[in-house]
Amino acid sequence: MRIVLASASTRRRQVLFDLGLDVVSVPTNAKELRPLGTVDAQVLSIAKAKAAAVADAHEGSVVVVADTMLADPDDARQGLGQPVDAAEALAMLHRLRGRRHRVWSAAGLRVSGTWAFHVESAVVELNPFSDEVLAELIDSGSWRGKAGGYDLEGAMGPYARVVDGAPSTVLGLPEVTLRALEGLAS
Repeated sequence: MRIVLASASTRRRQVLFDLGLDVVSVPTNAKELRPLGTVDAQVLSIAKAKAAAVADAHEGSVVVVADTMLADPDDARQGLGQPVDAAEALAMLHRLRGRRHRVWSAAGLRVSGTWAFHVESAVVELNPFSDEVLAELIDSGSWRGKAGGYDLEGAMGPYARVVDGAPSTVLGLPEVTLRALEGLAS
C-alpha cells in the first residue's frame, strides 16, 4: 500500500519508512499560518489546513498530513514553530536549554476518502549544555525545518530526553497515528 506523506519532513518520512511502509513525499502548498488559541489547537488547525490543501489528490492512496509545534516554556500558550534563520534557532535553543517543554504534534490520516485527526503531546527535557555546544548545534544546521530548532534523533539527541509521552510525537507523528498506519501495513 502506498502512503502519501504530504510533508517535506525527512524525519517523518524516515519514521514511516522504518515501519516498512512505501512512502512518497509530496509536500503541500498550504500556508502555515498560526491561528490564535492554545498550542494544541494551533497545531491541529495547521494540520487541517494541510489536509484541505491536499483535497482529493492522490485518490486511492492513504494520505498523511502533520504538523509539530513546541509550547514556549515561559508561556505554554505561545507556540514555537520552525526557526526561519540561525539567529531565531539560537534564541529558541537558548530559551529551551536546561529546561522542560511540551511538544505537540497533530496528524491527519485519510483512508478511503475519510480524514481522521489526532493530537498528542510529549514533554522533553534539554540538558543545560554549554555555549560551545549551542554554537555547534547552530553551525550543524540541524535546526533547519525542525520545530523548536532541534531534532530529537539528530544533533540534539545527546542533550535531550523525552520524560513523558512518546518519542514519535516529538519526531512529528502522534503515536495513535503510527499505530493506525501499522495496522494498515499488516
